[in-house]
Amino acid sequence: MELHTLKKATEGDEQAFLAVMHTYKEDLYRTALSFLKNEHDAIEAIQEVTFRAYKNIKKVKEPAYVKTWLIRVMMNYCHDELKKKQQFIIKRDRKHDIAIYDSNLLIIEEALRSLSSEQQQLLHMKYFMDIKNKELAAIHNVPEGTIKSRVHNALSKLRTFLSEKGDEK
Repeated sequence: MELHTLKKATEGDEQAFLAVMHTYKEDLYRTALSFLKNEHDAIEAIQEVTFRAYKNIKKVKEPAYVKTWLIRVMMNYCHDELKKKQQFIIKRDRKHDIAIYDSNLLIIEEALRSLSSEQQQLLHMKYFMDIKNKELAAIHNVPEGTIKSRVHNALSKLRTFLSEKGDEK
């Protein structure tokens, strides 16, 4: 996307904002779907994030990071929705879960849940959204070396968790 269009969008130009949302809607949808695991909820998330982005886009300090900012808004929305849903979820029988899901997928999901919310977000943004360390540093307002260290720590924690699971079998 052209920097000129991004700059216009952050200045409040409605056509530029629509162009930005059109350009990044697929990335936003994939992010929502990966968190919410439901097409209907993902579409609803896009609607809500579009509204939130429209209200707050003038707060973006660096137009080059609009995509990153939008993804962050989406991730925050998804986390809020998941927290709301967890309040109402009735614990299911583990045998029922295993019948529905492949056991490897269960182990991977369990490993990811062993990470902090921040670590999950960081790995999602880096590996699923292909956001570079420099951009991640800007999003989190920390040095790039800190991002590298956090990614390394999260991956180490996953490796440890998965090796321990492998030892149990």
